Amino acid sequence: QVQLVESGGGSVQAGGSLRLSCAASGDSIDSICMGWFRRLPGKAREGLTAIASDGRTSYADSVKGRFTISKDNAKKILYLEMNSLKPEDSAMYYCAADLQICSGPYFPDGRILYWGQGTQVTVSS
Repeated sequence: QVQLVESGGGSVQAGGSLRLSCAASGDSIDSICMGWFRRLPGKAREGLTAIASDGRTSYADSVKGRFTISKDNAKKILYLEMNSLKPEDSAMYYCAADLQICSGPYFPDGRILYWGQGTQVTVSS
């Protein structure tokens, strides 16, 4: 069992940056795939990025080159560094753990065992 708590969301102007954190508790996260997702009101969940246990990463085209995922296994924290933010990045952001698929464009589509409660990001123009 893994419990996840996101933090770091907030309001920022377009072009700005934010760093989201996801603190994990319970079982070790060393050997599992973790990722970040977001959901806009009334829209489907969007998979943004995933990181495998060996450090390999995958990114959605919408955030590639602007967002960076990283993980500190010792601290059991997952990070999402977000740069060059746009108004269309405004959403509720969720971290997830134990993704069945961890590479390529299909990582959002497999079984995902654990979710955080989300943190809101608002980007103003």
